Amino acid sequence: MRRAPRTAMSLVALVLCGFLLATTAGCGPDGLVGEPRSPKDAIRVTPDDSARDVPLDERLLVRVPGGRLESVRVVRSQDAGRRPVPGRISADGLSWEPAAKRLAPAAAYTVDALALDGHGRRIARHTTFRTRVPEERFIAYSAPENRATVGTGTIVSLEFSRPVTDRAAVERAVRITAEPPVEVVPHWFGKERLDLRPEKYWRPGTKVTVALRLRDVEAAPGVYGLQDRTFGFTVGREQISVVDAVRHTMTVRRSGDVLATLPITAGAPESTTYNGLMVVTEMHETTRMNSRTVGFGGEYDIPDVPHAIRLTSSGTFLHGNYWAGGVFGKTNVSHGCVGLRDVKGGSPSTPAGWFFDRTLIGDVVEVRGSDDGTVAADNGLGGWNMGWDEWRAGSAVR
Repeated sequence: MRRAPRTAMSLVALVLCGFLLATTAGCGPDGLVGEPRSPKDAIRVTPDDSARDVPLDERLLVRVPGGRLESVRVVRSQDAGRRPVPGRISADGLSWEPAAKRLAPAAAYTVDALALDGHGRRIARHTTFRTRVPEERFIAYSAPENRATVGTGTIVSLEFSRPVTDRAAVERAVRITAEPPVEVVPHWFGKERLDLRPEKYWRPGTKVTVALRLRDVEAAPGVYGLQDRTFGFTVGREQISVVDAVRHTMTVRRSGDVLATLPITAGAPESTTYNGLMVVTEMHETTRMNSRTVGFGGEYDIPDVPHAIRLTSSGTFLHGNYWAGGVFGKTNVSHGCVGLRDVKGGSPSTPAGWFFDRTLIGDVVEVRGSDDGTVAADNGLGGWNMGWDEWRAGSAVR
């Protein structure tokens, strides 16, 4: 047989290539083009698959060099819990990004992406990675206790285990709701304490819920929260007791009605009692009081003080007194506390026992007429001594 001319052979090749192009396989200098890409090439995910110790500021991104993403599902696993990671696919379909700018610490992420390549072929990819475990974490110690029934003067107080430099981030992670609704405003005292209260005392019967969504919140560079917990309390009846340091009396009012006027002894001239509004934070049937713990040297050490009710963190108590004799209602002899008559071991029939049995954590005690200044707003729960405008100014996000 005679050999076909070279030009004829070339024409056959061109016809064949055209046919293949029509069937979308394509033809190129190295032969057929349009071979399916590997999932890794077709859907590119950062951080890399199986990566460990991923920095929290590394960008999470899913993208395709061609074609279009159909769906992306990202799940974060942390502390035996799984949560979807919100995000969105770009308008051109070429990328997906999460709504959050930072990755969560100590978490495992899984990424499942589905895309169509430039030739209409569906491709799926599954990747995983783990983020860095921070060396430093923080928690909040909270008051009042969960499910407690408290007085109307309660202030929610959070003390953090590490200093907070990003107060706004932490403040936004603390959510407080009340029923019936009332505006509750936070106020910072330094870098380690956040108190929250309404403008006026709580309405009796109010149910309050506090959600601490602090997990993974960066309170300071490299310091992340551990907690994701909710606690609540109920506001009981209103009781406000007014100590008159001049008349040596304490008038106890329940919902505005006088329950009793009790004889007291307040701080002596050389160790006066703070004036102002104080809130009951602790109650002890019996406790030990040592003057060295409050800066009075070795003046006293009483191991069995009955019916002790704490009013300030600096050591002001309203307590039973069995050692001072007939001073109640007559003179002020204490080292700054408010004393009520009692007997050794305590008795429910004494003024101190009677008052103790009718007191709740969160009740208000106001001292008037003392030759001392007003108690500081951060000494115990003294925040009621601060005006509303000043209180609101202590928020990091207002």
